[in-house]
Amino acid sequence: MSAEKRNALGRGLSALLNDSDNGQPIKNTISSVHEVNNPGSVNEIKLAEIEVNPFQPRTDFDLQALTELADSIKLQGLIQPITVRRMNAHSYQLIAGERRFRAAKLAGLTQIPAYVRTANDQQMLEMALIENIQRENLNAIEVALSFQRMIEECSLKQEELGERVSKNRSTVTNYLRLLRLPPGIQGSIRDGQISMGHAKALITIGDPTQQIYLHQHIIKQGLSVRRTEELARDMQSAPLKKEGKQPEPVSFQVQKIQDDLASKFSSRVKLKIGGQGKGTIEIPFLSESDLTRILEIMDW
Repeated sequence: MSAEKRNALGRGLSALLNDSDNGQPIKNTISSVHEVNNPGSVNEIKLAEIEVNPFQPRTDFDLQALTELADSIKLQGLIQPITVRRMNAHSYQLIAGERRFRAAKLAGLTQIPAYVRTANDQQMLEMALIENIQRENLNAIEVALSFQRMIEECSLKQEELGERVSKNRSTVTNYLRLLRLPPGIQGSIRDGQISMGHAKALITIGDPTQQIYLHQHIIKQGLSVRRTEELARDMQSAPLKKEGKQPEPVSFQVQKIQDDLASKFSSRVKLKIGGQGKGTIEIPFLSESDLTRILEIMDW
């Protein structure tokens, strides 16, 4: 890969789009539908002749947001053209701008301004993924999945991926590590229940069982990122010992009591009940500071 090409890819989607025209600058002229052979100009193309990008990773489009954009298009027109590739004389395929394309349909337009680019399937996939990554409202898991797709389907190394999306390698790595977390935790990140900061702290633990355990308490107790980081460090320095044999199953009532106590103390709680109703309650602590926290909850 040449230095010029590598630098262009580092600027993201706009550079890729320009490169697909062999470096030709974008002209600020509007051409008629009969002049679409000029890839450096903006062309008015019939909406009916455009099909969506089959490589588009984004499938969810907010109807209210589309309606608002459609209303804006009715008043001011479409300010930013979409980008397409030509399939044949009367058929085009979207490269970038599906949201604008959908809103233009809602606004009742029959034609839409578009840049016509030359792109193969590999470039189409790459452009669609980069455009998706550059969305402002993308959550961390969606970004991570897009990064993973680019690595697997575009045969990129993490360093090359970073150049294409203008991110350093450590940032790319941090996102990809999110995909190693248990599915339930990934769901919480996607739904906004925990932040990227919480997730990064959970990743440092390593043990999925402990990750799930701490994740539950982040949700139940509303733990801050700083508190989560403290508990994660404690878990790393004093990992929970694995039992040599599987514990005896507990009843629903005992399990509920254990869960309620665990929620109260933000710690694992083990309840042992003997045959005559006697038993013990075990509350493990991970450090002196953790013990102090538990004692304060007990009003000791």
